[in-house]
Amino acid sequence: MIRAGVVGATGYTGFELICLLARHPEAELAFATARSDAGKRLSALYPTPLDITLQRLEEVDLGSVDVLFLALPHAAAAEVAVQALAAGTRVVDLSADFRLRDADVYSAWYNHRHPAPELLGEAVYGLTEWSREDVRGARLVANPGCYPTSILLATAPLLQAGLLEGATIIADSKSGVSGAGRAAKIGSLFAEVSENLKPYSIGHSHRHVAEIEQEMAALASKAPRGLLFSPHLLPVTRGILSTIYVPLPGGWGAKQLHALYRETYAAEPFIWLLPEGETATLAHTVNTNRCAISLHPVPERDQLILVSTIDNLVKGAAGQAVQNMNVMFGMDERAGLL
Repeated sequence: MIRAGVVGATGYTGFELICLLARHPEAELAFATARSDAGKRLSALYPTPLDITLQRLEEVDLGSVDVLFLALPHAAAAEVAVQALAAGTRVVDLSADFRLRDADVYSAWYNHRHPAPELLGEAVYGLTEWSREDVRGARLVANPGCYPTSILLATAPLLQAGLLEGATIIADSKSGVSGAGRAAKIGSLFAEVSENLKPYSIGHSHRHVAEIEQEMAALASKAPRGLLFSPHLLPVTRGILSTIYVPLPGGWGAKQLHALYRETYAAEPFIWLLPEGETATLAHTVNTNRCAISLHPVPERDQLILVSTIDNLVKGAAGQAVQNMNVMFGMDERAGLL
């Protein structure tokens, strides 16, 4: 039985992790920490039968678990990762601290000097379907962001095949309100979100842009030009839908594109390629660890539209983290996620 700890258990992602670990057949939750809510029962914060007592980080032995999940803000996560690795514990970090490989790029996008730049070369970017072999032997896995997961999984087959060379990729993404976190913010209030659709950080300014472009370059056999990314706040609790616009590869039609995606993802339990004529929706993936992808060629405009959906708290965060844990410890990748 794998012993796991969760640091930062009271946010939406931390709570999702606890729920997934509770039903995992080969893992158990050893402890869960919180800062301001330490000493409280989890059931006092969430209506749940998972009634554990939250502890302070300083009270737990980081070396007493096999794997530590960090559901903390950037900068704070890196400091705990250093301590856990020194104690011999493997780490899955759900913050942005180890996703970018260059400390200067991290500082530019997050306005903070990286707390542990010596670990950037070791951290494995855990987009599981594309980094499985590296994840298997990793001490430190950087769990991808939610928007990047939806966009990278949809575009990776084209990138790997060299079909987006020199292309500007346009991604229009919409996320449920849980993606903004559990802290009280005016922009996340029901009266602000309901009956509204709000774009934010559009174009080339959202922090996930650096992560997406870095991984696109790593996946591509022939590099694309770059990304235009426009995220929106959708008035639902959870889920991400990304509509992605790329040039239609010359001479490629719907059947060839579907064949490429089927071949690429044939063995992947969490990738759902929809048949021709069907469109991915939030309902295909909410409350699952799946990514649903649909392909929509527009030959008269030499364009291809990709639609990709995930649950931002599961495949976009806690579910992918558990999937990575499963790979790290040689378990069935689907364990606790079906």
